[in-house]
Amino acid sequence: MPTDVIMPQMGESIFEGTITKWLKNIGDAVARDEPLFEISTDKVDAEIPAPVAGVLAEIRVLEGATVEVNTVVAVIGEAGAVAAAPVQKSAPAQAPAPQAKESAQVAEASVAPAGRIRSSPLARRMAKEHGLDLSQIAGSGAEGRISKEDILRALSQPAAASKSAAPEVRPAAPQAPLAQIPTELVPLTRMRSIIAERMAESMRVSPHVHTAYKIDMTRIVRLRERQKAAFEQRHATKLTFMPFIAAAAIEALKRFPVVNASLENTAKGLAIRYHQNVNLGIAVALEWGLIVPVVRQAEQRSFADLARVIADLAARARTKKLSPDEVGGSTFTLTNSGIFGDEFSTPIINQPESAILCISGLKKEAVVLTDAEGNDTIAIRSLQHFTLGFDHRLIDGADACKFMVELKRMLESWNREIG
Repeated sequence: MPTDVIMPQMGESIFEGTITKWLKNIGDAVARDEPLFEISTDKVDAEIPAPVAGVLAEIRVLEGATVEVNTVVAVIGEAGAVAAAPVQKSAPAQAPAPQAKESAQVAEASVAPAGRIRSSPLARRMAKEHGLDLSQIAGSGAEGRISKEDILRALSQPAAASKSAAPEVRPAAPQAPLAQIPTELVPLTRMRSIIAERMAESMRVSPHVHTAYKIDMTRIVRLRERQKAAFEQRHATKLTFMPFIAAAAIEALKRFPVVNASLENTAKGLAIRYHQNVNLGIAVALEWGLIVPVVRQAEQRSFADLARVIADLAARARTKKLSPDEVGGSTFTLTNSGIFGDEFSTPIINQPESAILCISGLKKEAVVLTDAEGNDTIAIRSLQHFTLGFDHRLIDGADACKFMVELKRMLESWNREIG
């Protein structure tokens, strides 16, 4: 018997979702629990698996459409069943972003030939820009689907590089591909709309103040260089700088709990909620927006556990494997713009938190060091800007600076075992 595929409810407070991508075409065989389509809600982007094995017989809701939970979006028939033509719905409530036309083609590709090359819109655009033949690229995704990473891997090979770029005398910094600029008005995606609303709300609600500190990370840089190979071998996780910073921030929050607190409205006015746990948000930049998965009860975790959990959450955020429970309830957020090499940034608070710490680029600089006897020397050190954005209704400048001084002290004099 045919089986209806419904829009799932991804959390108690979620009542609708937007289909952002179909991963199967009409007539394709699907296995039980195999990713069938991707959705976006106001909490998370996720892949939805097929409830049964069979053949995708109908697609009732096209990409870009927003529907209520429990709406039938597709039908899976038994193996060998005749597929029906896709049902054309009215204009979607949330249209796809910059690749609007291309996404529509993918959504109606349910009638495409069986030999169609599976690839993401971004992968197709990059292949076209660099003159790559998709049929010559091995896809690492489900059923050989070609992704951005596969294109980048192909470009890194000498043969592809010689076709896509002119020879240079010396290695040059990687250059971002030219973007295709839409000629029509492009509606915001659901995720982009939610980000816009929350950022505007945060600026409207919280009087933002920022304080920036330059921290000497030389001790940690040297420790990481010595320990990273052994750490990865022991814990099967790469040793990045993030767990050092997270661990130091957690300890500083325990000493200055007001930075981990939040304001709540009551019948008698505003009140302070002092959180008993540090639920650490880690902002993750995605190709389609930004998401903040949460390390819950971070203060109870070891250094190695922090490293594992942070890496796992970031990886699953990028592959749309997070559950709604993993992206809400943070009490303090870390955002790392340093991966793009910035000097320092002034972040917007992630409501209802009262503070956010921005990590900027790590750079070597010549600095003046003074010894115990007052003698000055010039040395090369690894320095990094850290900027605390805080809600001045709750946190005074003095408390913010005390927190930052403690963070600086812990990072510059790191003496904790990393496991």
